[in-house]
Amino acid sequence: MRGVMGPRGSGKSTGMSWELMRRAMEQEKDKRARRRTKFAVVRNTYRELTDTALATWLQWFPEEEFGKFNQHDMAHRIQFEDVETEILFRALDRPEDVKKLLSLELTGAWINEAREVPRGVINGLLDAIGRFPAMKDGGPTWYGLIMDTNPPDTDHWWYKLAEEVRPQGWEFWRQPGGLIERDGEFVANPKAENLQNLLGGANWYISRAAGANKDHIRVYYCNYYGFVQEGKPVYPEYYDSLHCPGEVFQPVQNVKMFVGLDFGLTPAALFGQRMPNGRWICFDEIVTEDMGVERFAQILGPKLNQYKEWQIELFGDPAGTIRAQTDEKTCYQILEAYKIKATPTPSNVFTLRREAVASSLNRLIDGKPGLLISPACKMFRKAMAGAYYLKRVQVSNEERYKDEPVKNIYSHVAEAGQYMMLGAGEGEVLMKKNNKLLKMKGPPLEYKDPKSAWMQ
Repeated sequence: MRGVMGPRGSGKSTGMSWELMRRAMEQEKDKRARRRTKFAVVRNTYRELTDTALATWLQWFPEEEFGKFNQHDMAHRIQFEDVETEILFRALDRPEDVKKLLSLELTGAWINEAREVPRGVINGLLDAIGRFPAMKDGGPTWYGLIMDTNPPDTDHWWYKLAEEVRPQGWEFWRQPGGLIERDGEFVANPKAENLQNLLGGANWYISRAAGANKDHIRVYYCNYYGFVQEGKPVYPEYYDSLHCPGEVFQPVQNVKMFVGLDFGLTPAALFGQRMPNGRWICFDEIVTEDMGVERFAQILGPKLNQYKEWQIELFGDPAGTIRAQTDEKTCYQILEAYKIKATPTPSNVFTLRREAVASSLNRLIDGKPGLLISPACKMFRKAMAGAYYLKRVQVSNEERYKDEPVKNIYSHVAEAGQYMMLGAGEGEVLMKKNNKLLKMKGPPLEYKDPKSAWMQ
């Protein structure tokens, strides 16, 4: 398992593409004198996959020379001389895509932009690699997982593995930054890689840093760990100094507690209370990686026991009512088996979920905001500060963003908060309005601005 972290323009994707081809060419021949391999290329969404990893791959191994790329099953099957390799391009947009990915039998895999991929997918792929070709056909000469990424934040799994845990069998490389920060100024780094393939060489980084904020420059051009606000924040109403004043607070006695739940590969829970005056406080969270609902329930149960003095209501993602393909149990049935009673929220419409939280952010109660977050909720705080965001759509001369937020390590706890507040009754007026709108004839209304409710 090997990972490379580098700045933009450092040639990471090209290096990964050629590494797969090198391994395919070095595979020992089977009984039919063929070198057979199978690799998966993984990215968080299909749009990102096609725009980045696939585009780079086909640039180096074009269809006119290496065979037609199959759009239907997102596979490039290559045969030349004695080499036969299959490159499967897979994204993580839907749970069924993840299940299919983890059921593959592979020689190896490449995780593109690994900071956007949950740790659970990484661990699942470790069980899939090294299984092709089968041992009866000689087995793989080499098997492994390669990863590339721009720098993540310091609370990301990459940082923990690369800088703290350093597990056996894992190796991480950090490329030189394209820029160096000296006395508050950013200058070209003479040790930067791939300059010969960048227009203008070192000036490629200098020109792109002009006008960019320092956090962006440090992460994307200097190759420092850190957080950069991407796209458009789902909650532009949030101000960290106002909504998270720095006080670590505990739940208030004799006030009902609410817990929001989000499921999937990285299930999360957010704990909060609505005060008698209408103010929300969020004081605790659970954010997991590489975990199914059953293991999540084993963590959630003891946490709930810590608050057994309180009356607690739990609300979760309505999608959790869908039966799994493996044992036909829903997420809620699994929780109930551990004596955890949770209720699906009445809606999963993103606009309603967003507004249920935004309405509290916009309120002032006795001179204080209607939502306060304890610094103990590190992931929820960062999500609210912009790590939970809408991706910009590439449209010339127009600022447009996707209607649904990017799925990343922060989105799960943010959506747990939405389910918590929506289930507790926030946004009831919007719910009623939404029900009326859904009954109206004509095309559905388009969501355009995260500051707005349903368009009038």
